[in-house]
Amino acid sequence: MTTKLQFQKGASVQTKNGLEVGTVERVVVNPATNELAGIVIRSSGLLNSDEKVVPTRLVAKATEDLVLLREEAGDLESMPAFEEERLVESNRSANQSPPVMNEPPLSMGAPVMGLPVPSVREPQTRLEQNIPEGTVALKEGAKVITAEGKHVGNVESVLADPADEVTHLLVSKGLLTKEKKLIPMKWVRALGEEKVQLRVKRSTVEKLADASLAA
Repeated sequence: MTTKLQFQKGASVQTKNGLEVGTVERVVVNPATNELAGIVIRSSGLLNSDEKVVPTRLVAKATEDLVLLREEAGDLESMPAFEEERLVESNRSANQSPPVMNEPPLSMGAPVMGLPVPSVREPQTRLEQNIPEGTVALKEGAKVITAEGKHVGNVESVLADPADEVTHLLVSKGLLTKEKKLIPMKWVRALGEEKVQLRVKRSTVEKLADASLAA
């Protein structure tokens, strides 16, 4: 099988000049098309370690141990953070009760004795991912579950063809002696951040050759 890219968690990410800028943390995939949209890189800084999203077009080469970025990727400072806290719009819904008209007015000074102190609402935020709509930031290590609900391993790396389409998931099982299987993406029924649901049974997966023995 000819592949252009292989992304494995923990693989070193380097600029064109050989400067290490981080390691692979996740792979961003569109489950509807199996298109490889990008990767999430954990920066190598000790004090300000963070995660950045790098689109596939800025990846020049990717192997099991190394991801090489194109020159235009720069030093990742301009790349968006993988997750950001954003303010949530607090629009009053139709089911919410209207404000009480006889509430005491807000006082600029100390509260008046005997009157309740009006509460101050803290702004609400939520954590959002800076990835294209419809894509999933797959965690390498995600559980792989068969059609009958059996756990057959965990995602170790993601493989793509020259057209940036994910073709296989390399799945490993075992602690000391790992058995590895190349799961075709056509066997994947649903793909989430932490779980991959297959459309085939465990017996079908077990028939696959051990990829760790391949030359």
